[in-house]
Amino acid sequence: MTDDLGEDVPLHGSPARVVSLVPSLTEAVEVTVPGRLAGITDYCTHPPGLDRPRVGGSKYPRVDEVLDLRPDLVLANSEENRPEDVERLRASGFPVWVMAAPATVPAALGSLRRLFTQAFEVPEPGWLVEAEDVWRETAAPRARAVVPVWRKPWVVLGRETFGGDVLHRLGVSTVYSEHADRYPRPSLDELRAAFDSGEADLLVLPDEPYEFTADDGPGHFPGARYVLVSGRYLTWYGPSLVEAHRELTAALDAVLG
Repeated sequence: MTDDLGEDVPLHGSPARVVSLVPSLTEAVEVTVPGRLAGITDYCTHPPGLDRPRVGGSKYPRVDEVLDLRPDLVLANSEENRPEDVERLRASGFPVWVMAAPATVPAALGSLRRLFTQAFEVPEPGWLVEAEDVWRETAAPRARAVVPVWRKPWVVLGRETFGGDVLHRLGVSTVYSEHADRYPRPSLDELRAAFDSGEADLLVLPDEPYEFTADDGPGHFPGARYVLVSGRYLTWYGPSLVEAHRELTAALDAVLG
């Protein structure tokens, strides 16, 4: 068995003790095969009330604590987790499944289907089938957006990002979708110029990884239309995708009409 990056994952049956280093995968596992999680990160907030040992953040997990949990499988992501941590876990004899950072909703759901049907040996979950159905169609174009995900420095969604594809399917293209970088770092002046020139007509502000608030729209982009959205709905792949379509559409409708 191999993960999304083609690396061997030497499992011996369906894993019973799983450490997840990715918040969205934590939610997907607990909803699909409840009771399997032996450890999670400090940022694993869903499902609410999940009580498991915390092993630090995704970027800097406390690897010794992961090892102490003796997992049958560790779940990681090629964008969120450091290769050196993955290699240390593997060198210590623990299987690690690395999910490729998905560029589209279908890619994410396809990867999740393979994880559950192959690694966990369970039928494809109902939420996955429903998510594929609600995200199948792409809405007509309705706005062109700048989508910051961080400040100090400013970082925005660029090419081939999951969040960019989510918005595209809701009729919102992103200004930096053709940029050479997946997460460009334009200056604030450059971002403001996109609105002044008419290249952008919407500012999308998620509440994670940076927690943007209602002050950030008028505070940094005077006069620009802006919408506050859940970062979980914009960037998490898993069961939240089912409700994300409805909630993001409602948020956009409230601003775009």
